[in-house]
Formats: sequence, structure tokens, C-alpha cells
Amino acid sequence: MVNDGRTIWNNCLDIIRGEINAQAFKTWFEPIEPVRFDQKTLTIQVPNNFFYEWIEEHYVHLMKKALIEVIGSSASLNYRVLKDQQEVSNTIQLNKKIEKDESPDFRNPFVFPGIKKIKADPNLNPQYNFDNFVAGECNRLARNAGLAVAKKPGGTAFNPLVIYGNVGLGKTHIAHAIGNKTLEYFPDKQILYVSSEKFTNQIIHAIKSNEIQDFLNFYHQIDILIVDDIQFLANKAKTQEIFFHIFNQLHQDGKQLILTSDRAPKDMQGMEERLISRFKWGLTADLLAPDFETRKAILDNKMNKEGIELPPDVLEFICYNIKSNIRELEGILVSLIAQSSLNERKIDLMLTKEVVQKFVAQISKEITIDSIQDLVAEHFNLDVDVIQSKSRKRNIVTARQLAMFFVKKHTNHSLKKIGKAFGGRDHSTVIYSCRTVNDLIDSDKSFQLIVEELEKKLTMSLHAI
Repeated sequence: MVNDGRTIWNNCLDIIRGEINAQAFKTWFEPIEPVRFDQKTLTIQVPNNFFYEWIEEHYVHLMKKALIEVIGSSASLNYRVLKDQQEVSNTIQLNKKIEKDESPDFRNPFVFPGIKKIKADPNLNPQYNFDNFVAGECNRLARNAGLAVAKKPGGTAFNPLVIYGNVGLGKTHIAHAIGNKTLEYFPDKQILYVSSEKFTNQIIHAIKSNEIQDFLNFYHQIDILIVDDIQFLANKAKTQEIFFHIFNQLHQDGKQLILTSDRAPKDMQGMEERLISRFKWGLTADLLAPDFETRKAILDNKMNKEGIELPPDVLEFICYNIKSNIRELEGILVSLIAQSSLNERKIDLMLTKEVVQKFVAQISKEITIDSIQDLVAEHFNLDVDVIQSKSRKRNIVTARQLAMFFVKKHTNHSLKKIGKAFGGRDHSTVIYSCRTVNDLIDSDKSFQLIVEELEKKLTMSLHAI
């Protein structure tokens, strides 16, 4: 019966080998031993429960595919877990049962007999790389620091490298990109990407199974550790304590740490001060909302990948109205393609407006003083409060006069109210500003182009629908 089981398992391995890279196969499938085959149930032996859970999380669908091809759709699989002296039955429907089994004990969940140094799956997504990461002023520091770290992990001043920013700005993308680029330079380096949630769950399991030392031994062998959403360790005292020791050991050994977060270290409430202090040892790089040019480049990149082309007015409309979230930009593109395909509609400005309005909350149907100030401030790369200030710097005065000009043109507000909205200025200042803008339109071609561009942005805005 064992021989039958080995034959079946070898046939399964032939299928699995063609679906994953060689290192992952060596790490996660070569250590598995077939135990028996009985009534369409194959029992295999794995070193410990940690190993079993990793297989279940990352390769269960591949295992199903292989079993079905070799045995048939009614196949089931039993795991014999050595460390916990139990046998776990995993059928195609994932039903489970527990049986006792007396077997040897392998202490470290990621170190296997005959393998001196671990080589675990880095858990990196190859789709996230620097080739398809669109660079702009909003992310240049993080990108350049990431490339430097990939070329010399643990050998730069950027250790740890902390990358933070709001949701949808590319933190996870750049984290994976750093890992993938490092693998290109150093294929023998042990890299591990792990979410803070996964890290916490691993600790919980290690505590329950009395494997904390094994857990630490595993992480101490990592050369480049990437932890995504580190802020979720907040208020988890035990997890923070263990991560503190891992951080110290890796940093002391010259290993590289890369952390992502939705906030700066100083704003991480519920995080131990000693951890926050260590997060500040290296470089903290923030990801900002992409500017118009970067948003357009992101959509261009996505369109090239999907093999589609959008009319210029559609592309500009999306970029004018989706300003803070890269995921929304890409989501709108996907929605447009779906709407066009399913409803047999041409992708034009009308369809685009319908789709974009579903992504933008609380849309105003009229152009307001605030929306104009925001638009002009973004165009000149200024804060709105600077436009409203008493500053007499030339570029600020120009932005302020243009904003007043557009407010007077596109709203019904009185001159007094307009002046008040710009730092409490009087009506005569508004009149002077509008006159100045009109004079410059007639005499300065470059200024005229700026006015036309801003006018276009206003008419493209959802506020003008």
C-alpha cells in the first residue's frame, strides 16, 4: 500500500513541479513523504503543524488540482503532522478529523532534515515590480530609496526603510517591488514578505504550540524582512515584544528591514515607544497623492497593459476628478471596460461621467469657491491657505488673482463675499484682480494658455456636470 501511495504522490509531484518555481518546490514539497493510500485517501507526512498550515494557505488549490488529476474527483488527502503527533484529514471539501500518531519531533517549523539554511517562499507577488511602478514627485523618495536598498540590502543608511501613506497609494506595490528587485541582484538572499496580520497569527500559533524559539530562529535567518501594514501591531503587547527582539537581532546582524504603514511612526498610537524609536533609525519616506501628470501616466501604463485606448477627453476627465487614490483610477478603468463590453456602449465622456460619479462621494453639482481654490492651488502646487494669505510673492499673487477671476466668472457670489473668501479682502481687490487677469490674457500668450488649461479643468470637473 505504501508503494501505491508513493507512486500516486510522485505523479502528483510531477504536476505540482510544473506549476511553481524550483525553490518553492524544494522547500515545501520535497520534505513531504507519502504514508499510505487507502480507499482514494492519500496520507502524506509533513514535519509539523506550521508546515501544514503554510501548505494549506499557499498551495491547497494546487494540491487539489494534482489529486483530482491523479486519483479523481472523490479524492481526499490526510496530513500526518509529526510535531503535534496528529493526523489531519483534508478532503477536497476541506473536512477535517484528528488521529493520534507517535512520530519523531522536528523542532524548527521551517528547517528540514538535510537543509542547513532555510529557503522559504518569499511570498512576493511578481506582478508588483519597479518596471510597472509609475514614478512621480509623489513617490520619488520611496522609489529611489527602495532601489538603493535592493542593490545593497542592510548596507545603506535606510535601515529600516519605513514607507507610509494613505490607502491606495502604492505601499504594497513598492514593498513587493523592492523584494523582487533584491532577488534579481541576490537570488541566494532569504527574503520574506509578511503582512502584520499574518505575522500576528504566526505568533499566536507559536505560543499555543510552545514553538516561540523555533519561530524566532526562523525569523533570525531572514536577510530582508518586509512587514506590510506594521501599524496593525498597535495595542498587541506580546506581538510587539516579539517583533522588537526580531528587529534588534536582524538590525544587529546587518539584515534589512522594510516596513509599510498608513501613518508616520510618530502617529502610531498604541505602539511601544522603543519600537517607534527604532522605526526612526533609518529613512521614513511618505507616499503622497499623485499629481495630474502622474495620474495620467498611471492610466497610460494600465491601458498599455490591458491593450486598450481611451479618447483624450475621457482620460483627462478621469485624471481631473480622481486625485487621491491609485486603486480608484485603475478601478474606474476596469469599470469602463466592463460597462462598455456588457452594455455594448462606446467609451465616451458621457459613460465616463456616469462611472466616475459612482466612485466619488458627495459630489457637488455646482462650482464653488472652495472647488476653484482647490483647483488653482493644485495647479500652482500651493496650499489653499497660502492663496488666502497676505503673501505678495509673485506666483502666489497670480494664483490668487486667477482664483478670484474664476470665482467671479463661474459663481453668482457678490464681490464682497468673494473678497472675504480670499483672506478678508475688499471688493476693489477683486475688481483689480479680474481686470489684471483679462489684461494678461490679451497680452501674454503663456498666461492665456494657463487660463485655458484651468478653464478646461473646471469644465472637466464633476462639479460642472
